[in-house]
Amino acid sequence: MFDLRYPVASLIAVFAALVVGLLVGVALASHGLGDTERKRLEEDLRSAQAQNDTLQTQLETGESDTAFAKNAYKAVMANRLNGKKVAVLFVGSVDGATRSAVSQAITDANGSTVRVRALKVPIDSAAVSSRLQNGRPFLAAYAGRDQLTKLGHALGQEFVAGRDTPLWGSLLNLLVEERDGTPGTPADAVVVVRTAHAQTGETALFLKGLYSGLRDVGVPAVGVAQMGGDGKSIETFKKQQLSTVNNVNELSGKLALAVLLSDSTVAGDFGAPPAANFLPAVPPVPTTTSG
Repeated sequence: MFDLRYPVASLIAVFAALVVGLLVGVALASHGLGDTERKRLEEDLRSAQAQNDTLQTQLETGESDTAFAKNAYKAVMANRLNGKKVAVLFVGSVDGATRSAVSQAITDANGSTVRVRALKVPIDSAAVSSRLQNGRPFLAAYAGRDQLTKLGHALGQEFVAGRDTPLWGSLLNLLVEERDGTPGTPADAVVVVRTAHAQTGETALFLKGLYSGLRDVGVPAVGVAQMGGDGKSIETFKKQQLSTVNNVNELSGKLALAVLLSDSTVAGDFGAPPAANFLPAVPPVPTTTSG
């Protein structure tokens, strides 16, 4: 459901413009296609333009509703994350509504959620250090208060990269309160949600490293929140140079999330005010043609 601060008609117009814009972009990039493919794209473009004209008439006569927006949303989301695997990390307990919204965005874009974990915070740094010192020899390099940022960074990278995850394996019962999915499968993108209050001291050092580790793997990393929150987690994510979406429970927020997860070159702060932008630029979904 759309937030009431946004006129429904305006949102419908946004989605309609996105559909037309995508088709225009595909048409402009289609100079290497054959006559049949070009004619099909031109027909699609004419159809979308006609729908947009109809929409404008509806807007002028007050007959618009959310149905068109939902149809436009489906068209823009289709195959945007096709084949991509997304990992989701909660800092604090899993929030069911936020998890559902994130999963819906990934599914609507034809991606999949490869794993979900929820971190216990604040961390017990003494227990963590003891476990590392008594584990495999190389793990001892991450033990101690002065290594908490380094430890968080390594865990962030392991969470996204999958494959061999010795730190997570060693610390799982100390750091994780809930988990689902396959730990060893590499993720193509990552979503982070903070449900816990802002942390201080040792846990803050650990989380600073964790966020930078998620960011530094080289895949899209997006911090999200639901509409109506206090915005503090979004501010933290922005400080850690993650892209953000502050209304993931809205259609527009799901669209913004899918776009950010699909393309590492698209980044920024999106959603409802005070976000810098409502939606990111939406590039066309790559298409393949048979020859």
